[in-house]
Amino acid sequence: MTDIQVYGLKNCDTCKKARAWLDQRDIGHVFHDVREAPLDRKTVAAWIDELGSDTLINRRGTTWRQLSAADQAKAADAAGACDLILAHPALMKRPVFDLGRERLIGFGKPQHAVLAAL
Repeated sequence: MTDIQVYGLKNCDTCKKARAWLDQRDIGHVFHDVREAPLDRKTVAAWIDELGSDTLINRRGTTWRQLSAADQAKAADAAGACDLILAHPALMKRPVFDLGRERLIGFGKPQHAVLAAL
């Protein structure tokens, strides 16, 4: 099996927990810090098409709250949501697991079950 691609921020506690969990289970993965190696528009647009901007954008975080109302309104459509994530990578819910055939967002029990079954 090909390594899972994991996207997030290296200082994000949830990303750290996810990486440790994968390591403990010897599940091969490659971590991509989206600040150090920014995502491209094609990737973000595909994720939004697959998952929806409501799923991909973290509206509970500090980054979202610090945006102006005008910038927040941009998240209403796919192109605007893509622009926001590209400009502010911390807006993305994390981690994003790219399994090739599907993407998972976050690191809770549903994600544990899918990842453990690989």
